[in-house]
Amino acid sequence: MLWWKQLECAQENAAMFEREEQRECTLTLPLPTRDPVLQDNLLIANLEQVKTLQASLFPICNKGTFISNFLQNNIKTNQLEVNTDARTFRTTAKLKDPRDLFALPKELDCPQQAARWPSECQVVEERIRHITWTSAAPEPYYVPTGKELRPQPVGEDAGTVIFQYYPMSAVNYFSRSTVGGSRMFLSACTSSGGDDELRFESRFESGNLAKAVRITSAYYELQLRTDLYTNRHMQWFYFRVTNTKKQMMYRFSIVNLSKAESLYNEGMRPLLYSTKDAQLHSIGWRRCGDNIAYYKNDTMCEEEEQFPSYTLTFNIEFPHTDDAVYIAHCYPYTYSDLQEYLSRLQAHPVKSTYSKLRLLCRTLAGNNVYYLTITAPQSPNEVEQKKKKAVIITARVHPGETPSSWMMKGFMDYLTGDTNQARELREKFIFKLVPMLNPDGVIVGNNRCSLTGKDLNRQYRTVIRETYPPVWHTKVMIRRLQEECGVAMYVDLHAHSRKHNVFIYGCESRRNSDRRLQEQVFPLMLHKNAADKFSFENCKFRIQRSKEGTGRVVVWMLGVSNSYTMEASFGGTELGSRMSTHFSVQDYESLGRTFCETLLDFYDEDPSKERLRSKIVTRLLKEGSNADEPTNIDLSDYSRCLLS
Repeated sequence: MLWWKQLECAQENAAMFEREEQRECTLTLPLPTRDPVLQDNLLIANLEQVKTLQASLFPICNKGTFISNFLQNNIKTNQLEVNTDARTFRTTAKLKDPRDLFALPKELDCPQQAARWPSECQVVEERIRHITWTSAAPEPYYVPTGKELRPQPVGEDAGTVIFQYYPMSAVNYFSRSTVGGSRMFLSACTSSGGDDELRFESRFESGNLAKAVRITSAYYELQLRTDLYTNRHMQWFYFRVTNTKKQMMYRFSIVNLSKAESLYNEGMRPLLYSTKDAQLHSIGWRRCGDNIAYYKNDTMCEEEEQFPSYTLTFNIEFPHTDDAVYIAHCYPYTYSDLQEYLSRLQAHPVKSTYSKLRLLCRTLAGNNVYYLTITAPQSPNEVEQKKKKAVIITARVHPGETPSSWMMKGFMDYLTGDTNQARELREKFIFKLVPMLNPDGVIVGNNRCSLTGKDLNRQYRTVIRETYPPVWHTKVMIRRLQEECGVAMYVDLHAHSRKHNVFIYGCESRRNSDRRLQEQVFPLMLHKNAADKFSFENCKFRIQRSKEGTGRVVVWMLGVSNSYTMEASFGGTELGSRMSTHFSVQDYESLGRTFCETLLDFYDEDPSKERLRSKIVTRLLKEGSNADEPTNIDLSDYSRCLLS
């Protein structure tokens, strides 16, 4: 039996073991405390429980003993078939057809459902929608003067709390979910308000604002909510402001951000969406803010010194009186947005013939994690002649990194398009796309974590399926594809809050000297195809110990040499003609298209292209390119190949 199939069987055993021992051993719940010392002690205790569980599941025994003992435990599963050879008294266990593992029954046609929230969350009833729009010219960065105001937080003692919302439950961990959240909807406005007072709201999908304090009629201090069931990760914000006044200068200070460095200090501006401008002029999200500063708050005690917070402050003018205006860290892309897109794709009479939507798994809250297969159908003869390799693309493991969803949309648009290149890619590869790995976090407005309170992109080495279902099932899918047809490339899409441009993190081929620097070829070609957005010099290929649990590193360890993380800046680019301008939604989407075009070039079997790729490696070696400082080289030959 293949080793990963043994693991699949063992996971079924683990699930049953955990159910039987639930009273004694609770492994699937996040740690119900914010005390870091107590968290460490509980974590050590849980790790000991995991070791005990693994020892019972994977005993040291002679070859063949494991499976026979495994079958004797009378495990019942709808994913396991048992065949007994009566002549030799040999029992063989095998998984059913992989299609049964990963596809919903055909008659269900991957039904979609309303977003499920933790039961303590309050949610406004209306569905928030925004139009798409692109500025006629790229929006420039803010140019700091060095004289920006830097007010220190004064808090509610010097003002009035006018909005306050933080989901509260009896326990500080996820316990249950419901469609639409809590049935008890209470007002989050704590003051009666006046005609000159702004009103705030964030209790909608992906929204994040915990508190608003009115210091004066024009100055408001804001606080963000931590990721649910944690006390950290304040960065993503998305909220609504009403009762606005035109031709009045307001100042907002978000006073509890958690990152020491930010692109707001290097010209990035927040985003504004005016409902009236969308209705009257078809104008969507655009950059806003002036007199922008990002800085560390003064500390008043040892605890604040140990866990410092930071302030983003800026001036803002609203375009209309009595408008509903949304303010966001980056262009929102919600779980409902994804479901609507996938519904349209599956309803398309042509695109649905070569794109199939399936359910990968369900999250802790019961939300669907989808995967999309895009490939040209093959006849039985073609299947026998040549197996297509798989290309795997995942996104939104970190819920606050919305640029990854817009890049994924660019991938899906291009791969399901009718261009000759898209058709050629479908003929050449099987694309497996997981557009949203962490829908629970996206729905509640988290920045980094799932409802376990953990970063899913550090859990790819997990053997606990029930705690991290999206990661576990994605890894099993990759293993299956690696066994059945091979994986040509894996890329996990992310966004970066401290660097400009788009760039890639790869994995250095140190174990195989014959493949040295091969992992740098594709990023270098991508740089040449998107020279005003993608920076090869920003790429890194060193594997850090802190990243060993990430998707990129674990998939590389499974044998996929071209395993990448692609990061797009929340801000914009410092390259070429686009220097010091913000990325738009269309810029992010274009990265998906450019990536696909480069992929086609990278795997072109034409002898001239093969010689060119060899030449690139030779040049990189000659110029001293390395994992930490890749060397950009001239590729005039590549440009000529593209034109030929």
